[in-house]
Amino acid sequence: MITRLDLGSVHVDVVRKNIKNIHLGVYPPTGKVRIAAPEWMELDAIRLFAINKLGWIRQQQKKLLAQERETPREYLERESHYVWGRRYLLQVVEVEARPSIRLMHRHLRLQVRPGTDVKKREVLLADWYRGNLKLAVPELLAKWEPIVGVRTEHFYVQHMKTKWGSCNPKARNIRLNTELAKKPPECLEYIVVHELVHLREPTHNDQFVAWMNKLIPNWHDRRDMLNRLPVRNEHWSY
Repeated sequence: MITRLDLGSVHVDVVRKNIKNIHLGVYPPTGKVRIAAPEWMELDAIRLFAINKLGWIRQQQKKLLAQERETPREYLERESHYVWGRRYLLQVVEVEARPSIRLMHRHLRLQVRPGTDVKKREVLLADWYRGNLKLAVPELLAKWEPIVGVRTEHFYVQHMKTKWGSCNPKARNIRLNTELAKKPPECLEYIVVHELVHLREPTHNDQFVAWMNKLIPNWHDRRDMLNRLPVRNEHWSY
Protein backbone atom coordinates (compact mmCIF):
# COMPACT_ATOMS: atom_id res chain seq x y z
CA MET A 1 0.00 0.00 0.00
CA ILE A 2 1.27 3.45 -0.97
CA THR A 3 0.66 6.54 1.19
CA ARG A 4 1.08 9.96 -0.38
CA LEU A 5 2.64 12.91 1.42
CA ASP A 6 2.12 16.39 -0.03
CA LEU A 7 4.89 18.78 0.99
CA GLY A 8 4.03 21.91 -0.93
CA SER A 9 5.08 21.33 -4.55
CA VAL A 10 6.81 18.06 -3.65
CA HIS A 11 4.76 14.87 -3.59
CA VAL A 12 6.18 11.78 -1.89
CA ASP A 13 5.00 8.20 -2.22
CA VAL A 14 5.60 6.24 0.98
CA VAL A 15 5.89 2.46 0.88
CA ARG A 16 6.17 0.48 4.10
CA LYS A 17 8.41 -2.57 4.04
CA ASN A 18 9.97 -5.10 6.35
CA ILE A 19 13.28 -3.20 6.47
CA LYS A 20 15.44 -1.71 9.23
CA ASN A 21 16.20 1.74 7.80
CA ILE A 22 14.38 4.42 5.83
CA HIS A 23 15.35 4.95 2.19
CA LEU A 24 14.72 7.98 -0.02
CA GLY A 25 14.86 7.98 -3.82
CA VAL A 26 14.29 10.53 -6.58
CA TYR A 27 13.61 8.77 -9.86
CA PRO A 28 13.98 9.69 -13.55
CA PRO A 29 12.70 11.02 -15.78
CA THR A 30 10.40 13.43 -13.91
CA GLY A 31 11.88 13.35 -10.41
CA LYS A 32 9.22 11.23 -8.77
CA VAL A 33 9.95 10.80 -5.05
CA ARG A 34 9.58 7.61 -3.06
CA ILE A 35 10.36 6.74 0.54
CA ALA A 36 10.65 3.12 1.64
CA ALA A 37 10.12 3.06 5.40
CA PRO A 38 10.10 0.36 8.09
CA GLU A 39 6.63 -0.93 8.91
CA TRP A 40 6.92 0.29 12.51
CA MET A 41 7.77 3.91 11.63
CA GLU A 42 5.09 6.52 12.36
CA LEU A 43 3.87 8.64 9.45
CA ASP A 44 4.71 11.87 11.33
CA ALA A 45 8.33 10.71 11.67
CA ILE A 46 8.44 9.91 7.94
CA ARG A 47 7.01 13.34 7.13
CA LEU A 48 9.65 15.05 9.29
CA PHE A 49 12.38 13.02 7.56
CA ALA A 50 11.07 14.11 4.14
CA ILE A 51 10.83 17.78 5.19
CA ASN A 52 14.45 17.71 6.32
CA LYS A 53 15.41 16.34 2.88
CA LEU A 54 13.40 18.82 0.79
CA GLY A 55 16.46 20.80 -0.30
CA TRP A 56 18.20 17.67 -1.54
CA ILE A 57 15.02 16.40 -3.23
CA ARG A 58 14.54 19.63 -5.18
CA GLN A 59 18.21 19.62 -6.19
CA GLN A 60 17.94 16.08 -7.56
CA GLN A 61 14.69 16.87 -9.39
CA LYS A 62 16.30 19.91 -11.02
CA LYS A 63 19.23 17.79 -12.23
CA LEU A 64 16.95 15.11 -13.67
CA LEU A 65 14.73 17.55 -15.54
CA ALA A 66 17.76 19.35 -17.01
CA GLN A 67 19.53 16.19 -18.21
CA GLU A 68 19.44 15.56 -21.93
CA ARG A 69 17.96 12.27 -23.11
CA GLU A 70 18.65 10.21 -26.16
CA THR A 71 15.95 9.92 -28.78
CA PRO A 72 14.33 6.46 -28.69
CA ARG A 73 16.58 3.92 -30.41
CA GLU A 74 15.20 2.18 -33.53
CA TYR A 75 18.43 0.33 -34.46
CA LEU A 76 18.28 1.44 -38.08
CA GLU A 77 20.97 2.22 -40.65
CA ARG A 78 23.06 5.34 -39.84
CA GLU A 79 21.51 5.79 -36.40
CA SER A 80 23.95 7.36 -33.91
CA HIS A 81 25.33 5.20 -31.12
CA TYR A 82 28.13 5.93 -28.64
CA VAL A 83 31.00 3.70 -27.56
CA TRP A 84 33.43 4.98 -24.90
CA GLY A 85 32.28 8.54 -25.55
CA ARG A 86 32.74 8.45 -29.33
CA ARG A 87 29.89 8.67 -31.82
CA TYR A 88 29.45 5.88 -34.36
CA LEU A 89 26.91 5.40 -37.14
CA LEU A 90 25.09 2.10 -37.03
CA GLN A 91 25.60 -0.12 -40.06
CA VAL A 92 23.05 -2.92 -40.25
CA VAL A 93 24.03 -5.96 -42.31
CA GLU A 94 21.44 -8.69 -42.78
CA VAL A 95 22.97 -12.06 -43.63
CA GLU A 96 22.29 -15.71 -42.87
CA ALA A 97 25.09 -16.02 -40.34
CA ARG A 98 25.69 -15.77 -36.64
CA PRO A 99 24.94 -12.25 -35.28
CA SER A 100 27.99 -10.15 -34.54
CA ILE A 101 29.00 -6.58 -33.70
CA ARG A 102 32.22 -4.81 -34.67
CA LEU A 103 33.63 -1.30 -34.61
CA MET A 104 34.83 -0.26 -38.06
CA HIS A 105 36.36 3.23 -38.25
CA ARG A 106 33.34 5.49 -37.57
CA HIS A 107 30.74 2.73 -37.96
CA LEU A 108 29.25 0.26 -35.53
CA ARG A 109 28.58 -2.80 -37.68
CA LEU A 110 25.62 -4.88 -36.51
CA GLN A 111 25.31 -8.17 -38.36
CA VAL A 112 21.93 -9.86 -37.94
CA ARG A 113 19.86 -12.46 -39.69
CA PRO A 114 17.17 -11.20 -42.10
CA GLY A 115 13.97 -10.26 -40.31
CA THR A 116 15.60 -9.64 -36.92
CA ASP A 117 13.25 -7.27 -35.09
CA VAL A 118 14.08 -4.12 -33.10
CA LYS A 119 13.88 -5.86 -29.72
CA LYS A 120 16.39 -8.53 -30.73
CA ARG A 121 18.75 -5.89 -32.14
CA GLU A 122 18.47 -4.01 -28.85
CA VAL A 123 19.33 -7.16 -26.86
CA LEU A 124 22.33 -7.91 -29.07
CA LEU A 125 23.76 -4.42 -28.60
CA ALA A 126 23.06 -4.42 -24.85
CA ASP A 127 24.94 -7.71 -24.48
CA TRP A 128 27.82 -6.30 -26.53
CA TYR A 129 28.05 -3.18 -24.35
CA ARG A 130 27.95 -5.35 -21.23
CA GLY A 131 30.78 -7.48 -22.59
CA ASN A 132 32.90 -4.41 -23.34
CA LEU A 133 32.43 -3.12 -19.82
CA LYS A 134 33.30 -6.49 -18.29
CA LEU A 135 36.56 -6.47 -20.24
CA ALA A 136 37.47 -2.94 -19.14
CA VAL A 137 36.80 -3.23 -15.40
CA PRO A 138 39.45 -5.77 -14.28
CA GLU A 139 42.31 -3.51 -15.39
CA LEU A 140 40.85 -0.61 -13.40
CA LEU A 141 40.38 -2.77 -10.33
CA ALA A 142 43.96 -4.03 -10.59
CA LYS A 143 45.17 -0.43 -10.72
CA TRP A 144 43.02 1.11 -8.00
CA GLU A 145 42.41 -1.60 -5.40
CA PRO A 146 46.00 -1.42 -4.04
CA ILE A 147 45.87 2.38 -4.03
CA VAL A 148 42.56 2.55 -2.16
CA GLY A 149 43.58 -0.36 0.05
CA VAL A 150 40.53 -2.54 -0.56
CA ARG A 151 39.75 -5.72 -2.43
CA THR A 152 36.51 -6.58 -4.18
CA GLU A 153 35.19 -10.10 -4.06
CA HIS A 154 33.20 -9.63 -7.27
CA PHE A 155 31.91 -7.00 -9.65
CA TYR A 156 28.64 -7.07 -11.56
CA VAL A 157 27.61 -5.29 -14.76
CA GLN A 158 23.91 -4.70 -15.25
CA HIS A 159 21.33 -2.23 -16.50
CA MET A 160 20.59 0.20 -13.67
CA LYS A 161 17.85 2.79 -13.96
CA THR A 162 18.81 5.28 -11.26
CA LYS A 163 22.52 4.86 -10.54
CA TRP A 164 25.83 4.66 -12.38
CA GLY A 165 27.16 2.30 -9.75
CA SER A 166 26.61 0.86 -6.30
CA CYS A 167 28.44 -1.29 -3.78
CA ASN A 168 27.89 -3.65 -0.89
CA PRO A 169 30.63 -3.04 1.72
CA LYS A 170 29.71 -6.17 3.67
CA ALA A 171 29.84 -8.49 0.65
CA ARG A 172 32.77 -6.52 -0.84
CA ASN A 173 31.23 -6.27 -4.30
CA ILE A 174 30.40 -3.44 -6.69
CA ARG A 175 27.79 -3.06 -9.41
CA LEU A 176 28.23 -0.95 -12.54
CA ASN A 177 25.68 0.37 -15.01
CA THR A 178 26.00 -1.08 -18.52
CA GLU A 179 25.46 2.42 -19.91
CA LEU A 180 28.99 3.35 -18.75
CA ALA A 181 30.32 1.56 -21.85
CA LYS A 182 28.85 4.43 -23.88
CA LYS A 183 30.58 7.14 -21.85
CA PRO A 184 34.20 8.38 -21.94
CA PRO A 185 36.65 5.99 -20.20
CA GLU A 186 37.48 8.58 -17.54
CA CYS A 187 33.84 8.44 -16.41
CA LEU A 188 34.06 4.70 -15.86
CA GLU A 189 37.30 5.15 -13.92
CA TYR A 190 35.64 7.77 -11.72
CA ILE A 191 32.70 5.47 -10.91
CA VAL A 192 34.98 2.49 -10.17
CA VAL A 193 37.10 4.56 -7.78
CA HIS A 194 33.94 6.08 -6.25
CA GLU A 195 32.59 2.62 -5.42
CA LEU A 196 35.95 1.34 -4.17
CA VAL A 197 36.18 4.27 -1.75
CA HIS A 198 32.66 3.42 -0.58
CA LEU A 199 34.00 0.03 0.52
CA ARG A 200 36.05 2.04 3.05
CA GLU A 201 33.58 4.86 3.67
CA PRO A 202 29.96 3.79 3.05
CA THR A 203 28.58 7.35 3.16
CA HIS A 204 29.51 10.62 1.47
CA ASN A 205 31.16 11.93 4.62
CA ASP A 206 34.23 14.16 4.94
CA GLN A 207 36.53 11.13 4.85
CA PHE A 208 34.97 9.96 1.60
CA VAL A 209 35.43 13.39 0.00
CA ALA A 210 39.03 13.55 1.23
CA TRP A 211 39.78 10.18 -0.35
CA MET A 212 38.25 11.24 -3.67
CA ASN A 213 40.15 14.55 -3.65
CA LYS A 214 43.39 12.67 -3.06
CA LEU A 215 42.84 9.92 -5.63
CA ILE A 216 41.18 11.86 -8.46
CA PRO A 217 41.59 15.62 -7.91
CA ASN A 218 39.26 16.42 -10.83
CA TRP A 219 36.56 13.95 -9.79
CA HIS A 220 33.96 16.72 -9.60
CA ASP A 221 34.61 17.51 -13.28
CA ARG A 222 34.25 13.86 -14.24
CA ARG A 223 31.03 13.56 -12.25
CA ASP A 224 29.61 16.70 -13.85
CA MET A 225 30.60 15.50 -17.34
CA LEU A 226 28.88 12.16 -16.75
CA ASN A 227 25.73 13.86 -15.50
CA ARG A 228 25.66 16.23 -18.49
CA LEU A 229 25.86 13.47 -21.09
CA PRO A 230 22.61 12.19 -22.62
CA VAL A 231 21.07 9.24 -20.83
CA ARG A 232 19.04 6.40 -22.23
CA ASN A 233 15.48 7.20 -23.25
CA GLU A 234 13.11 4.76 -21.59
CA HIS A 235 10.12 4.50 -19.33
CA TRP A 236 11.19 4.44 -15.69
CA SER A 237 9.36 2.83 -12.80
CA TYR A 238 10.16 1.63 -9.32
